[in-house]
Amino acid sequence: MVHVLGKVLPDSQLVSFALTHFKGIGASTARRLCARIQVHDRCKIRDLTPAQLTAITSFLSAPSAAAPAPVHALAPPDYAPPPLGAPLPPAPQPAPSPRAKDTLLNVKLEAELQREVRENILHQRMIGSYVGRRHAMSLPVRGQQTQTNSKTAKKLNRVERHV
Repeated sequence: MVHVLGKVLPDSQLVSFALTHFKGIGASTARRLCARIQVHDRCKIRDLTPAQLTAITSFLSAPSAAAPAPVHALAPPDYAPPPLGAPLPPAPQPAPSPRAKDTLLNVKLEAELQREVRENILHQRMIGSYVGRRHAMSLPVRGQQTQTNSKTAKKLNRVERHV
């Protein structure tokens, strides 16, 4: 068992599946994170190196402060290797990619995500929208029937009634 930021990740699980234990990380985000840290898609938690575990922990603790993704230059389609003994040409420098295009930097996890959801619900209630009123009354919000199946919604939509 590996502990990462207070979550227990079972040794026998695939890394891409185990990362979904964190709130805010789904399957596609987990696959992107594995690719960024260079973890094979069939790798299990027990097979991770300490460097990979450290990289995962550092990324999950502060995604916006993470190191930029590694850039590997690809050869053009018409590339032919130079003959043996010939000096190698200088490697072309990859164009700097803006960090804004990296979608993993905008990931919100755990407490930050819960705070944002709570703020969104409070905003809906404050402006008096239909959804906000449904939240305030602890009723289903997304069109479910209320005659028989509203017990779960009443449990989940409990918010302090400040309004």
